[in-house]
Amino acid sequence: MLQTYEGYFENGRFHQTGQAVRIAGRRRAFVTILDEPALDDETVRRLAALDKFFADIDASNEEVPDFERVKLREVEL
Repeated sequence: MLQTYEGYFENGRFHQTGQAVRIAGRRRAFVTILDEPALDDETVRRLAALDKFFADIDASNEEVPDFERVKLREVEL
């Protein structure tokens, strides 16, 4: 059986994203380090909240109104 855990390494320790994982006994493992920054816990929490928000909208039987589209521009400070 193959299992995958998402997380990040910080100061030589692996921090798993989401629920804690317990692995019994000694297991063979492969570690892949990605060339991208890890998301902090607050970002992960916010993304999960957005996922739930959109899932609730998709599951709803209510009609969702169309909103007026606007163009946004980037402002340099």
